[in-house]
Amino acid sequence: MDQHLFLFGGSPPFGRIHGKQFASLCKSKKNGHVAIFCLNRKGWQTYMPKYQHILEEEGVTDFRYYLLEETKSIRSEKITGIIICGGDTLSYHHYIVTKRVGEEIKQLFQEGVPIAGFSAGALICSEYCMVSPSDYKGDKLMVLNGLGILQDYIIAAHYTKWNERQNLLAVMTETKTEKGLGLDDEASVYLKNGHIESLEGKNVHIEKGWSFE
Repeated sequence: MDQHLFLFGGSPPFGRIHGKQFASLCKSKKNGHVAIFCLNRKGWQTYMPKYQHILEEEGVTDFRYYLLEETKSIRSEKITGIIICGGDTLSYHHYIVTKRVGEEIKQLFQEGVPIAGFSAGALICSEYCMVSPSDYKGDKLMVLNGLGILQDYIIAAHYTKWNERQNLLAVMTETKTEKGLGLDDEASVYLKNGHIESLEGKNVHIEKGWSFE
């Protein structure tokens, strides 16, 4: 079963190219809905159309919202696509990576359900999750275990805006990961079976060629 992952460096919406590809994958799975995972922040309902409108233009009409603080399991749900929203990375890590729902998301991904992660939603997808000091207004770069649905890459969001290159390289070195993806706010990457299929927007910065003893 092919596995499909869309990673975005900043906030929604989808770009036209990756939105169309994600929508097509969702529509290929019948009789289900696209699940949107988000934090229960003030005004979250008014923000959801930003994630949806490109997909709606491409014919996806059934969306359901899962507030992470309240979602314990999605095992019985019929899900054709998953969107993990942006926001506080440490909260997304806590409510997804360390909980049962994270294992269920991984299982759906392995079964071919496409996943799109925006900012924090992208950061938690790799084997190691880089949390920049700019992300949580701290003074230390953090490296946490991620969902692990993407191997062999470290992800950095808001790459240019947050001046993340040195942080990305440091985490690559610490984790002995040979490849890094620095995603600018209006950039996205589509990976199929762990390999880059296409890029969209400005800019995706690819760090590679590291050699470790």
